[in-house]
Parts: sequence; C-alpha cells; structure tokens
Amino acid sequence: MARKLMALALLNTICIAAQAGEVGQSIRAVTPIFSQLVVFSFPRGFVPAFENVKASSYIQESVPAGESVNKWTQMITITGAKDLALSPNVSPLIFADSVAAGFKRVCPDSFSATSLGESKLGGYNAFSAVISCGSASSTKEQYSESLLLIVVEGVKDYYTIQWAERGDASELPLKFESAKWTGRFKKLLPIKLCSLLPGEAAPYPSC
Repeated sequence: MARKLMALALLNTICIAAQAGEVGQSIRAVTPIFSQLVVFSFPRGFVPAFENVKASSYIQESVPAGESVNKWTQMITITGAKDLALSPNVSPLIFADSVAAGFKRVCPDSFSATSLGESKLGGYNAFSAVISCGSASSTKEQYSESLLLIVVEGVKDYYTIQWAERGDASELPLKFESAKWTGRFKKLLPIKLCSLLPGEAAPYPSC
C-alpha cells in the first residue's frame, strides 16, 4: 500500500536533530509542509529516503536502514493535504475513515480497525487509529499490513503521521495488540504544528 516514489535528497526538507540525553534519547524531526512545520519524535533506526511534493499533496517515507520502499518491514510516513482544513465537511475522524475505507477495499475479509480516539496534539484537533489488513499485496507476495494512523487538522492543511508494519499474511483479521500500538504512539510524541515563518530555515528555532 505504500506509494512507490522517486528517490530524492531530503536534506532540504527535513531537519532531524538528536536532543541531548541518556540512552534512548529522542530524535526531533521538523518538516516544513505547506503552511506549517510538522514536529514529532522520529524513531531511531529509520532513514528518510523518499518524498514527493505536488501542488496539493506531500508525502515522505522512511524505512529501517538497509530496507527500501519496495521491500520493508516497517515504514514511517508523513503526509500533507493542502487547504483541506478549510473544508467544513472534513474532520480528523472523517479523514481517518477515508484511509480505513481504502484498506477495507483491499482486504474486506481480513480488515480490522481500532480507534485510539480523538485528542489534542499541540493544541490541534487530532484522531488516531490502528488499521489492518490480514492479507494484502502489491505484488504476488502476500503479507499482512497494519498502520498506526495519526491525523492532525492544521490551520489550513491536514497532516498525517503513520507507522506501518508488515508481517505474515492471515486469512482472518489481525488481533489488536494494545501494548505495541499505544507504545508506538507514545514514541512519536510530542507531536505539534508550528507556524512557518518567512525566511526562517532549519533548524527552525522559533518552533
């Protein structure tokens, strides 16, 4: 389900800075996407490798070192949908439902979804869920795919932070593993959005 995108250098689009601390210290990622900066804790071991920028959408994918967007076990994805927050007919829940519907079309017999609920992230409306396909495939190889989806409504745009995992295929819906997915959600925190100031460059000190 991950989009296969052309390789680009990401040094100008993502600023990753290790923060001082003990073993297990967080890595703070700041990415300018349309009208705001998207900030979250970037899991160690992942390497930003691909991005695609269009007039109305943005996507960036990261995989564990040594893996690729064509063959991966886990993937961190950041997306942006320009001006979508200006629509009165969209909410974080509705946005998440549309993503879940895409999964369900792929695997109607093994689809499952668990809501993690509505929240405020950095003062912005958000909704999170874990969505799974027991059996999915973009090739002849079958596998399962689960996705922690975090949707954040910005001032003008919508953003998502996603943590996906692939495993062995299952004919039945996957059992929700609460400890795993809530733990991964916490690893991505703090998540916030900041104003994109004219002329400000990485590492974006105002944020």
